[in-house]
Amino acid sequence: MSNKIDILIRMANDIGNFFNAESDKELAANGIKNHIVRTWDPRMRNAIISYNKEDGSKLSDLVKSAITKLG
Repeated sequence: MSNKIDILIRMANDIGNFFNAESDKELAANGIKNHIVRTWDPRMRNAIISYNKEDGSKLSDLVKSAITKLG
């Protein structure tokens, strides 16, 4: 796995850790999704979406749920 995707995985999981405090996990997943849409470059979003579809093993379950909502 390339270093770039590892960085995106870490960033996505960090965002997930922040939103994990929300007891409503659907609301948390939407918060993660919205944050990624607002702040990530489309190439970054496409890379993490592809990773989630191909493997996704290093993403938390909450982050996987959010990324699935992206595409």
